[in-house]
Amino acid sequence: MMGYQEDMAQAGRLIRDYDGTWDGISGESIARMRAQNKFRTGLDVARYTARIMRADMAAYDADPANYTQSLGCWHGFIAQQKMISIKKHFGTVKSCYIYLSGWMIAALRSEFGPLPDQSMHEKTSVPALIEEIYTFLRQADARELGGLFRELDAARAEGDELKAKQIQSAIDNHETHVVPIIADIDAGFGNAEATYLLAKKMIEAGACALQIENQVSDEKQCGHQDGKVTVPHEDFIAKIRACRYAFMELGVEDGIIVTRTDSLGAGLTKQIAFSKEPGDLGDQYNSFLDCEEVDGAGNPGDVLINRDGKLMRPKRLPSNLYQFRAGTGEDRCVMDCIASLQNGADLLWIETEKPHIEQIAGMVDRIREVVPNAKLAYNNSPSFNWTLNFRQQVYDAWEKDGQDVSAYDRAKLMSVDFDGTPLGDEADNRIRTFQRDSAKRAGIFHHLITLPTYHTAALSTDNLAKEYFGDEAMLGYVKGVQRAEIRQGIACVKHQNMSGSDIGDDHKEYFAGEAALKAAGKDNTMNQFAA
Repeated sequence: MMGYQEDMAQAGRLIRDYDGTWDGISGESIARMRAQNKFRTGLDVARYTARIMRADMAAYDADPANYTQSLGCWHGFIAQQKMISIKKHFGTVKSCYIYLSGWMIAALRSEFGPLPDQSMHEKTSVPALIEEIYTFLRQADARELGGLFRELDAARAEGDELKAKQIQSAIDNHETHVVPIIADIDAGFGNAEATYLLAKKMIEAGACALQIENQVSDEKQCGHQDGKVTVPHEDFIAKIRACRYAFMELGVEDGIIVTRTDSLGAGLTKQIAFSKEPGDLGDQYNSFLDCEEVDGAGNPGDVLINRDGKLMRPKRLPSNLYQFRAGTGEDRCVMDCIASLQNGADLLWIETEKPHIEQIAGMVDRIREVVPNAKLAYNNSPSFNWTLNFRQQVYDAWEKDGQDVSAYDRAKLMSVDFDGTPLGDEADNRIRTFQRDSAKRAGIFHHLITLPTYHTAALSTDNLAKEYFGDEAMLGYVKGVQRAEIRQGIACVKHQNMSGSDIGDDHKEYFAGEAALKAAGKDNTMNQFAA
């Protein structure tokens, strides 16, 4: 990609080639608009972010300290503000991604209204949100670059050539807000063909990583709810291949497939797997079925399988679902993960019922005996009660080590009474280091929180409503929101600028010159926030 000066010179030569008929436009303005629109299509985004993610995966393989993180976002504006904030506080968006949660689309973006996470929402809303997020991230680029262009004009007006060169260098080396999205395709919203068609739409919108789970599409449940039903491996592998074909067809050859197993919490299957010979994937899947031996031919309507030369009747529920043996979840997870990695998956996702490093690591150790570079994306889920879980983990560890825990009631450890106690502080420290420690011990390359901005929106709205409609009235907004925005340097305090008003003014000047009627005049109240 050309630098600012090269782009300006190339546009200038093209203008001159038109013998004065294009003299009303500026080569520098064209260069600025091009810089503000680095990504022309969603496929440009997908190819760019896939390369980033592949490089990050290689860096993690070299050193697990190089893990990555993301927060789930349900609107383009939320994603935009997240990336602006990361850049403001840390100077770079390196190793920071965005997670697109099917749960939040179902709950917040469906035309049916709020829905549970059961694949009942419109599947087209998934690529639509991907496109929306990248529209907002590209606008963040345009806004930031627009500010640099203003600074460049001011430096030139002041005759400060050194400052102008520094600003031009910042323009040429501008870091985009566009980062990888790991996008939830649920269980594929249908058969393998439906999965392929939706995957294409998601990739065309910009997704470089698709996360798919091994549940039955029409029985899909949230990973942290009961009633999950898995499918045999061959069914799931067909959907993995469908996603890979979609990536390859569209020229996103570095595309990432994240395969999620819900087997830890799923005790049911809708199908008995097809098996050609003992020990194949179908036979392994069926080996976990809860069966009883049958004498003779069994009863009418029985489905029978051959297990070690014996006729066995799998336990079938009134729902016509088959039941796995209790206590087989971890073994099934390990088998799922190995089968996925051996058939085209790049990353694993094991949905657990609690955030426990050794539980995860125990499974990953077994997977890595077969696939040494296996690594996970892990859901640091708000469905976990992190405070209670980690306080109980500390309590149990201390009790096992013979420490005195008589001052604590294990059943009531969530209580505020235990805030600031040695146990509470130790639990908080373990929560603080959970991502770093599990990246090293449990093979977790990517840590995500699925639903954080759902909860922050609810919490901040509750706080504002309590103050504004109470005795504080307008002061509740001013103290709790605007004054805090100003003092924390939140860009959105200048909401007209954030919505693109200044970008529009620039364009008006490009198009109309001195006749441009711009919004950023002296009477614009946003000038009150200039300081």
